[in-house]
Amino acid sequence: MIKHLIQKEWDKSADAWLDFVRTGKDHCRYYMNNPGMFKILGNIRGKQVLDLACGEGYNSRIMAKKGAKVTGIDFSKNQIKYAQEEENNNKMGIEYFIQNASRLGRFKNNTFDIVVCFMALQDMNNYKKAVKEVKRVLKTQGRFIFAMPHPCFERNVGRDGISYTVKDYFTAKAYPLYWKMKRLTKHFKTTSFHRSLSDYTNALYDADLLISRIHEPKPTKQGLKVHPNLKENLLIPQSIVIEAIKS
Repeated sequence: MIKHLIQKEWDKSADAWLDFVRTGKDHCRYYMNNPGMFKILGNIRGKQVLDLACGEGYNSRIMAKKGAKVTGIDFSKNQIKYAQEEENNNKMGIEYFIQNASRLGRFKNNTFDIVVCFMALQDMNNYKKAVKEVKRVLKTQGRFIFAMPHPCFERNVGRDGISYTVKDYFTAKAYPLYWKMKRLTKHFKTTSFHRSLSDYTNALYDADLLISRIHEPKPTKQGLKVHPNLKENLLIPQSIVIEAIKS
């Protein structure tokens, strides 16, 4: 099944991903997408937050530093291993679990004030079920905030390392994503899914989650100084952040 394929890919790439995130190589995260995500997130002190598909815990740790009580889940045992190792070395009160986003049975209804999902919903095979699970575990008036590559301007890096823009916008499909940037110490491959904005907004609607805000991040001034190539994203968004509320 494709779900198990994706899980194995992220287990296999865990070392390369750790290096990518923790050594300053994830330029879009640092200088564009995280600033956009945390702008929408706002003050989270004292909030119960679920970090959906948390990976090695980078954003989980940021939210914990901001005063949230954070729980991180990911279906990759190796990603969670690295997240837990960091928690063991620098305790921040974060709980991590190996858990599929579409099956959150570990958590009771109405548990979390906020569920966040950073650049991962597009990698989930059963994203509709994941969204419904998010609704279940959220408290009333709880917020679901997720960032993802902008479906209208999505780029697929092929086996040859060349970036291709989306050409068949309305057809939902899985595709291989080759991580071949020169700054990576090791190249790897994952599987992602192209879906339209309508696909995602309809999934929210079906789960009774009401969209309250949409934000299309631009690179920060610091980001433009450090990485001038990000200036193209002053004209065309690389990502989109959506906030939806459980009524």
